[in-house]
Amino acid sequence: MRILVSTASRHGSTTGVAVRIAGRLRAGLPDDVVVDELSAAEVADLVPYDAVVLGSAVYLGRWLDDARTLAERLAVQPSRPVWLFSVGPIGDPPKPVEEPAEVGDIVRATHARGHRLFAGRLDRHELGFAEKAVVMALRVADGDFRDSDAIDAWGTQIATELSRAESEPA
Repeated sequence: MRILVSTASRHGSTTGVAVRIAGRLRAGLPDDVVVDELSAAEVADLVPYDAVVLGSAVYLGRWLDDARTLAERLAVQPSRPVWLFSVGPIGDPPKPVEEPAEVGDIVRATHARGHRLFAGRLDRHELGFAEKAVVMALRVADGDFRDSDAIDAWGTQIATELSRAESEPA
């Protein structure tokens, strides 16, 4: 089995979530399972993958273009297990709490088995002018708001689901 964990990340927070998920997949699946980690822009071919975990940073309520494009490619490929995640809310409590605008459509189009929304990380020094304006409007302090336990639990859940699917007779 070969699994793709892919993201579109602007400042690395979403990539960090993907790295944790990939680690849980490797820990929870047999040694012969290959878990590739690629940015959404780097994915040339989806055919070799038996399952995909795709995530995107969320800016102004939307997934980044590279993730949306990869999701569109997934939607027209032969069916395979797909899980989606978004990273974006910041602060304590995380804001905004709404799901990204088009995530429901992406879940339906890819036949995703699940979608999770995770809080992100904020370092104002990495932001552009428009991003800083949004952060100021939300009145959020810098910090890493990612919930490692929740990310690990979800990665483990995916590994368990894939293990069950592997052990079922064809």
